[in-house]
Amino acid sequence: MKALRFTRHGKPDVLTIQDITDPAPGEGQALVRIQAASINPSDVKNVQGAMEQTTLPRTPGRDFAGIVEAGPASWIGAEVWGTGGDTGFTRDGSHAQYILVPAASLRRKPSVLDFDQAASVGVNFIAAWRGLVDGAALRSGETVLIIAASGGVGNAGVQIAKRIGATIIGTDRRPPRPGAAITEAGLSLVADTADIPAAVQKATNGRGADVVLDCVGGVMFRHALDCLSLRGRLLEMSVTGAREVTFNLADFYHNESRLIGVDTLKLDLTASANVLESLRPGFESGDYRPAPIARWFPLTDAVAAYQAVADGESGRVVLRPQD
Repeated sequence: MKALRFTRHGKPDVLTIQDITDPAPGEGQALVRIQAASINPSDVKNVQGAMEQTTLPRTPGRDFAGIVEAGPASWIGAEVWGTGGDTGFTRDGSHAQYILVPAASLRRKPSVLDFDQAASVGVNFIAAWRGLVDGAALRSGETVLIIAASGGVGNAGVQIAKRIGATIIGTDRRPPRPGAAITEAGLSLVADTADIPAAVQKATNGRGADVVLDCVGGVMFRHALDCLSLRGRLLEMSVTGAREVTFNLADFYHNESRLIGVDTLKLDLTASANVLESLRPGFESGDYRPAPIARWFPLTDAVAAYQAVADGESGRVVLRPQD
């Protein structure tokens, strides 16, 4: 089979297409023919060397959708979707014509999604779900602030919060792009970084947000913390800028604030599959929609596809390994 491989870290040009032996599933495993696999910013960072756990040589790629070709008889021919925090880091990933996965991780792709769409869901929606549902236990009627609401995780978070019944405030540095969920589901604020707490206080009549999903981190941490209501929960899942932050501990405990970290890399293929199954009803009902596909590439053009993501391509970039 053809697979995208890297043996050293660097820019996308360290990636090469190689012919390698088709993986053979053993007991408890399945072989999936990849129909589509999206490229996440974390895949680019992985190739750059930002992920300490990665072992080389490696096939990168986390999200995928495809057809089961070998494995348990009841799964042969099934259309499936998947992602994993181990995939592309400590086990070969989805940027290849086939991927070997644990049979326990197989989950049927929602019929309302085509392969490109199903391959574009994993990282973003799982991160948002882990934060809002598993981490913060967001409830109907609560107010949630989503920082960078038009980004991948933010856009997914808006849709999840809307389905729960929360009041949504989304912040961005610029007006949300057309089609962003925040334009339809909630109050969108465009504010300079230092002005966000004041804008949120004004929007909530001085109460603050019950939950803050900070998709930026680092430079935004202190401002996100200042947006919390009494006993508010702050979710951090990224670091932009400073890795070390300071805050007033007395203010923090007087407000009875909660600080929660979210790391989807801790979820392997099977654990991620369980979250995808929880997300399924939202896609089947139409409450959840994948981000638009910006561009697709055959596997042979994977270096250009990675470069597009590295350059900040708006929308999802998808590989089609069978083309």
